[in-house]
Amino acid sequence: MATRILVGVALGPAFLAALYLLPPLALAVLVAFIAGMASFELLRAAQVPHHNGMYAVTAVAAVLIPLGHGVGFGGWTARAAALLLMAALFLPALRQYGAEGEISFSSIMVCLFGGIGIPVFLSALVQLKWFDCGQFYVLLPVICAFTTDIGAYFFGVFLGRHRGITQVSPNKSLEGYIGGIVTGCLCMLLYGWLVQYFGGVTVKLPVMALYGLLGSAITELGDLSFSLIKRQHHVKDYGALLPGHGGMLDRFDSTTFAAPMLLLLVEVLPAF
Repeated sequence: MATRILVGVALGPAFLAALYLLPPLALAVLVAFIAGMASFELLRAAQVPHHNGMYAVTAVAAVLIPLGHGVGFGGWTARAAALLLMAALFLPALRQYGAEGEISFSSIMVCLFGGIGIPVFLSALVQLKWFDCGQFYVLLPVICAFTTDIGAYFFGVFLGRHRGITQVSPNKSLEGYIGGIVTGCLCMLLYGWLVQYFGGVTVKLPVMALYGLLGSAITELGDLSFSLIKRQHHVKDYGALLPGHGGMLDRFDSTTFAAPMLLLLVEVLPAF
């Protein structure tokens, strides 16, 4: 626990500073690295076979998609990467069907999720950076994911009574889930007030509360969804890259869901 806290205290502010300070292209490079590592960890956890370069082509697609958003060609790059990845996966599968070492459809789907789904979701961070006031918008998913996780943990520890809501995480309680959403909403309101007070930007606080409500709810779904993958494949963590936290995907599982949700909300109902 001490290692987890120390690493979190060290890396959390550094990552927030990077999101705030980096221009879109530099941020895209950082997100590309995260997406590439996350895709590799997903394939390894799901026990995708190491043949036909499946890990390599998946990681390349995962890296290209955020980079495309960084240079302003995100949609085109995502479509091209998706088509190339599908071809790189299905052509060997067609050739090896019925032979030893044939490629299963489930392995292909894991690669498509790792090479397209995860980087498209995480690329929402880069897209948020392109908005007016993007330096404030880009922090929304990370703040939402972080505060929701913290709130769920402490509410669950001190007030948790009704556990076993889902067998994916049987120790988590209803009180913890509710506490996470409440904490996320309150912290999003606090963040909005800080942006307005120190950033000189007019902020619609009711919209910030909505960001917190929906962002926190999808954050908890993201956490459970990636935990489900680990449970089904009997792994504790996706990796050991971050001491006390596991792998890259262990740290960014919630953000993977929160980022596209906050991007959608900002596009439909901007708060600044």
